Amino acid sequence: MTNSKQSSKNMASKAASTLNDTSASKIQKSLAASVLSQSSTSNQTSGDMETVASNVLKSDKYSDDTKSLAASVLSQSNKSR
Repeated sequence: MTNSKQSSKNMASKAASTLNDTSASKIQKSLAASVLSQSSTSNQTSGDMETVASNVLKSDKYSDDTKSLAASVLSQSNKSR
């Protein structure tokens, strides 16, 4: 199944900055990589990344930037899952 939704240019830019940030956490970089993989492609979020992103959004320990990446990842998810 292909995904017609794509990451916005703004989110793709934020994701690229996160990947280049040496102080970014592993989870931030994973989410950023997923956001970028859905920019200008028909790639869709994997089930594993949906779970990670969902857990980030449910937790109080993550920053607003991390949560915005997670929200973008989930917005590309497969509705039928």
